[in-house]
Amino acid sequence: MHTPPNLFKQRIAQPGAQIGLWLGLADPYAAELCATTGFDWLLIDGEHGPNDLRSMLGALQAVAPYPAQPVLRIPQGDATLIKQVLEIGATTLLVPMVETPAQARELVRATRYPPKGVRGVGSGLARSSRWSAHANYLHEADDSICLLLQVETAAALAQLDEIAAVDGVHGVFIGPADLSASMGHLGNPGHPDVQLAIDMAIGRILAAGKAPGILAVDEALARHYIELGARFVAVGVDATLLARTARALAARFSGVR
Repeated sequence: MHTPPNLFKQRIAQPGAQIGLWLGLADPYAAELCATTGFDWLLIDGEHGPNDLRSMLGALQAVAPYPAQPVLRIPQGDATLIKQVLEIGATTLLVPMVETPAQARELVRATRYPPKGVRGVGSGLARSSRWSAHANYLHEADDSICLLLQVETAAALAQLDEIAAVDGVHGVFIGPADLSASMGHLGNPGHPDVQLAIDMAIGRILAAGKAPGILAVDEALARHYIELGARFVAVGVDATLLARTARALAARFSGVR
């Protein structure tokens, strides 16, 4: 049995946008519900969502039967954590706060087995190999991994071209919230200076031959980024959608007693 190809990796290598939804509720039941809604990909958030290794595993298992492709965001670019999330079956990783090409190269090494990298070998215990049912997993795993790096500071943008040029990086995700804060516009990612920086960054990532990505809950902005060539765009957050809908429903009945 061969290791399955990474469909998300294949799709973002081509023009056109993959439309995604952010999963911050940290609940496999909610993740499965969202997997039935028609999005191309779902971001399992281990940075700002209250996820741990077991809940991320639960989300991966819940999403697995459906067409939506899971992307897992870890809290930091730690090689040990990367090994663990790869072994529970994550194949597409989003790593936050990458600011230098040296960081990017180390993250590539963390996702690959020796001699190309430093990933520990324990696939017989791992869901990633289906407990060795994928007989050639050790030799096929590197090709199945998709590495996305999150660039979200002014310092990172200054080295964006070099970060995007690193071999083994497949996409670069722009983080508008942290980027706006680092540019002196905390809480205002819509500031013209921030928007100009994002627009230019998308072009620079494409010029490097890599896939640009972003989260944009404003529909007009999301469509703008897609027109610029962004390849993977998240257009909503599960927790935000639930909160807004619940508050709106409560408000409609606030005067009824």
